[in-house]
Amino acid sequence: MNKLKLKGNKMELSQETQKKNQLFENLYDGKMPERVPVFVNADNAFCLEYAGFGLLSEQYSMEKNIEAFNKATEDFNSDVCFGAMIRIPHLYKILGARNFVPGSDGFIQHPEIETLREDEYDEFIADPYKTIWEKVMPRLYSEIEKGGFVSHKAVTKAFFTFYATMSQMGSACAEISNKHGKSTYTTASTSCAVPYDMLSDHLRSFSECSKDIRRRPEKVMAACEAILPMAVKASILPNSNRYNRTFNPLHMGPYMREKDFQRFYWPTFKAYVEALDEAGVGVNIFMEQDWTRYLDYLNELPKGCLMFFEYGDPKVIKEKVGKRHIISGLYPMSILKTETEQVCIDKAKEIMDILAPGGNYMFGFDKGILRLKDVNVNNLKAVLNFAQEYGKY
Repeated sequence: MNKLKLKGNKMELSQETQKKNQLFENLYDGKMPERVPVFVNADNAFCLEYAGFGLLSEQYSMEKNIEAFNKATEDFNSDVCFGAMIRIPHLYKILGARNFVPGSDGFIQHPEIETLREDEYDEFIADPYKTIWEKVMPRLYSEIEKGGFVSHKAVTKAFFTFYATMSQMGSACAEISNKHGKSTYTTASTSCAVPYDMLSDHLRSFSECSKDIRRRPEKVMAACEAILPMAVKASILPNSNRYNRTFNPLHMGPYMREKDFQRFYWPTFKAYVEALDEAGVGVNIFMEQDWTRYLDYLNELPKGCLMFFEYGDPKVIKEKVGKRHIISGLYPMSILKTETEQVCIDKAKEIMDILAPGGNYMFGFDKGILRLKDVNVNNLKAVLNFAQEYGKY
């Protein structure tokens, strides 16, 4: 790749990249963009496989990942860098991670794991940082569990690896975006789970947390309150703002009864988003599963949240939340693998005809693209090309 052109300490952006950035800035500012922004990217596993690399070895190479990102960004007509590295395999290897482990073909998976015992709620509520460091981390990571010098070495190496990797990938993605005339804005500048999801996904587990809300409801609510300030702190970086946003992958809400959602999930979720809004930070929220039952709740959140919906009726979602929030998702990615090119394009037209009028819409799929086998590449290219042309206001 060409060297970055720098003006002072800043990258000198191409005119095309500036235009793409303006699309997203207008969208986030509540203004009508020139056309519907097309925000579709893929996991680094997809990009590596598309570039002809194997996951078992090449996913550990930053050079191969960057090469794969460059090829995918050049070939797929999205408005952003097409590659995204969400999981860092060499970091998990350094730590001996139990929560992110490679499958037989190298793809990183997330097994359910319980790291906070049911009799440790009081400790956690009293001092969550201390409990996470002394109890949770050793259960998550086998190298930390060993204690002493081995533990300290693993933590030091992990911190260095994380920041070195993120810095390298961030610079590379910005360079790739600028080279190909894409926006330099990404899915998010950072990511964090909301309190109840953090408790269920990383501490108590899905199954145990579902039992806890019946056996020890007061402890669950107190634990969520204890997590809230940590989640807010983790979600705001020095460069965070309404354009460099924070990503929140929601999980447990749709699997709960509404009365349980109201009591355990919603209060700290709402408080979390309000805290970020007060700090001037935008949020990009992935609404996993079907959030139809909770659409009225979402209108209580600060205006201008970007919501990627997985399931639901686009007409209902547009009517309920489309005036207050930005809608994305809802295009069924599965048909890119199973249907003809024309069927895929017709579906894109159908979705855009519903969601695009009036603005507050960004074209995207209902799920992230993880592997090359997830889609027919020709269908994917055809849909992205169509969305670019058809989305002009």
